[in-house]
Amino acid sequence: MPTRIFALALLMFCTLLAGCGAKDDPQAALEAAVQQLQDNLEAKSTSAVLDQLHPQFSAQGEFDREWAQRTMLLLFMRHKNIKVLALSKSSYLDTTYREKGHTDAQVGLTGAEGLIPDSARHYGVKLEWWLEGDEWKLARLSWK
Repeated sequence: MPTRIFALALLMFCTLLAGCGAKDDPQAALEAAVQQLQDNLEAKSTSAVLDQLHPQFSAQGEFDREWAQRTMLLLFMRHKNIKVLALSKSSYLDTTYREKGHTDAQVGLTGAEGLIPDSARHYGVKLEWWLEGDEWKLARLSWK
């Protein structure tokens, strides 16, 4: 039992250190924001995803935050289980504007009522992140 407690304490300490390092390293913080977005979508947490969106969020150059909220609600009501599979992803900081970051990804989005997905789609997505204070906010989203 003491070994488990020690291991848990060590794991929590390492997680705390990793979290602190991400704030000092913009690249690591950007990658953490991307992962958090994926986790929030899979957890079907509309409010958490909306918290990650910049106030001037735009998707495909025409959709806004309200559209994002309605789309998530529809998707989350339609499917009991949501899975976002990042087949590949690359995040990088803008070389001209240090308060901008970008992510290019190939993702699979699946939805299921049970264990077996009843819908699946593949998307090539581009995300543009804007640094607000010490948090990366998703400002632009486009997909193919």
